[in-house]
Amino acid sequence: MTHDCMIIGGGPAGLNAALVLGRARKNVVVIDEGRPRNRVTRMTHGFLTRDPISPSEFRRIAKEQISLYPSVYFVEDTAVSITGTDGYFQITTAQGQTYQSKKLLFAAGMKDLPTDIKGLADVYGKSAFICPYCDGWELREQPLVLIVKGAEALHFAKVISGWTPHFAICTNGPDELTDEQREELNQHNVPVYDSPIDTVDSNDGMVQQVVLQDGTKITCTGIFFRPKLIPGSDLPQAIGCQITEAGTVIVDSFGKTNVPGVFSAGDAASQLHQAIMAASLGSLAGVGINNELNDEAWHKASH
Repeated sequence: MTHDCMIIGGGPAGLNAALVLGRARKNVVVIDEGRPRNRVTRMTHGFLTRDPISPSEFRRIAKEQISLYPSVYFVEDTAVSITGTDGYFQITTAQGQTYQSKKLLFAAGMKDLPTDIKGLADVYGKSAFICPYCDGWELREQPLVLIVKGAEALHFAKVISGWTPHFAICTNGPDELTDEQREELNQHNVPVYDSPIDTVDSNDGMVQQVVLQDGTKITCTGIFFRPKLIPGSDLPQAIGCQITEAGTVIVDSFGKTNVPGVFSAGDAASQLHQAIMAASLGSLAGVGINNELNDEAWHKASH
């Protein structure tokens, strides 16, 4: 059977695309390995009607609702290779299964590389986070450490200042700031420490202090940091999709890539790492895919 669409990745983007396509009466297979990037966090925030909700519960409800549309089904597996062109793609999985589809949607998101800061992994998702829009409210008015450097440090400081004035910046090495940026942070009484981080001390996932190699100890109850990310799948690049320097797939407003028949959505195609953003982009991609399928069927029927 050749399906209408194969979705690689079952996070908010892939799920919302599946919902749109299921309601549009399209035959869809969602391939997901069941290891979402946000599994390290206890709660997902900022998603209207679902604030807060655990990532696992979010997926459970989504799949339950999508199950109302019988043309969509889920496979727990990993896509490892793709051949073919628009109208007929063939996907092989790690378990040796093959699937055929007319269109492809890459929604496998991004993956975190292991952090090289001792103790940071112990607090990631519990008291150390990457997105203040997702987790800033829970850390409001608390003493925080921002692990970031360069121009991004000044930007991050301005953003965090809306939640708390009590924060310090640790650049974990040379600060990469200009004299003007350093002076602006100083005018706002933001301490900047450029000594490398020795360790993050915590208790049961709750950060207590950041210890620097020069012996400085910075007491805090939360951390925000910039993770090192890689694409959740290398298949978009393998099939010829254009990729940004950040590793995201280049798409138009409906998730269409430069490769005919191939779409991408969510964190795989955006640096706006919020669940509701990913779901929104997945919905748009679903509409784009459905429009293409309907247009092709319309013209085929006229011949």
